[in-house]
Amino acid sequence: MAEKLKADLLLVNAGQLVTVAGASAAPKRGEEMARLDIIEDGAVAVCNGVIAAVGTTGEVLGRIDKSNAPQVVDARGQVVLPGLVDPHTHLVFAGSRENEFELKIRGMTYLEILKAGGGILSTVSATRAASEEELFRTARKYLDQMLSQGTTTAEAKSGYGLTVHDELKILKVIRELDRFHAADVVPTFLGAHAVPGEYRDDPEGYLSLVVEVMLPAVAGRGLAGFCDVFCEEGVFSVEQSRRLLLAAKALGLELKIHADEITSLGGGELAAELGAVSADHLTAVSGRGITMLAGSGTVAVLLPATTFCLMGRQYAPARRMIEEGVAVALASDFNPGSCPVNSLQAVMGIACRQFKMTPAEVISAVTINAAHAIGRAREIGSIEAGKKADMVIFDAPAYNYIPYRFGTNLARTVIKNGRVVTGG
Repeated sequence: MAEKLKADLLLVNAGQLVTVAGASAAPKRGEEMARLDIIEDGAVAVCNGVIAAVGTTGEVLGRIDKSNAPQVVDARGQVVLPGLVDPHTHLVFAGSRENEFELKIRGMTYLEILKAGGGILSTVSATRAASEEELFRTARKYLDQMLSQGTTTAEAKSGYGLTVHDELKILKVIRELDRFHAADVVPTFLGAHAVPGEYRDDPEGYLSLVVEVMLPAVAGRGLAGFCDVFCEEGVFSVEQSRRLLLAAKALGLELKIHADEITSLGGGELAAELGAVSADHLTAVSGRGITMLAGSGTVAVLLPATTFCLMGRQYAPARRMIEEGVAVALASDFNPGSCPVNSLQAVMGIACRQFKMTPAEVISAVTINAAHAIGRAREIGSIEAGKKADMVIFDAPAYNYIPYRFGTNLARTVIKNGRVVTGG
């Protein structure tokens, strides 16, 4: 007779237990993105924050030693997904930019606002003036909102400081959020987010500051696992981005790129060439870029809510990417300007409507593929034995109801590391 398993939490009776299992070694591509591995009347046993068993309710209950009276969470008639993973956010900032909203309505472009001293540079001024404590309080509020909507892990970038002191300040706040918040927060260094006003006439001088001073300081203090760069016309060129990313790689950081967001500059190709973990945005990616990404291990992180908020007409070619074999993930791009949206449920709804992704593809993109985009697919992104017990119970009759009900928070209960953190 098999030995009974210990459990301190049991999730039982799930109408649909969407495990998204079997893709921890490599992200889902093509038709695999539509395969979710659903268990009806599903159950999960958790011990010490880790998933111990997955199966039907009858199967799991039959394997569990109930002598220690585990906590029972009843998901009857509900849909259970892995904890959602947001692989691209700008979580830590001060101030807000609702004043730019009307400018966008009137037709002013993102780059025009930036050249006029708004956009990123406006947020930089506010963030430089804020203390670590102020930044922590504000970011914690936003992270609370994200967790309540089902996001259990989020990447967070620096990039609103653009000085050595202020970039380190932001990364320290991100580290503290990860330590003290229920959600996991993954830090990315984005010192090359924009050229600050004081370097307007010397962009190469600023890039040298990032490469020669900021990067070693970040890597030496262990404040980030990733380095990102805004590779875009009027910001950092492909060659400038290559210089920065190669320096980051030499210091042991993994690579990400804000690529081909507005113009087809070659950021997608650069990401594939350098073996970046992810290439993000890709609204204007070239056909060659898609081909190179399909043949690489780089995950394409698409940000449909950004295009939606910027009132753009051109969305990233998600369907073509999926059909050509690119590993596609989705993220919020939460930030104070181009995308003040921190709900992955909203992102899922937009992706179905504007990218023409199916609900199943969208779920793969915000769970296991998003986990690959931050290098954590061995730990999170699916409901499988041995992984962190990160799960969300949605008040929905079926998984495809979640993106269908665009604009409604359907997350009833959020479980993080085997502990009920919202709902119950």
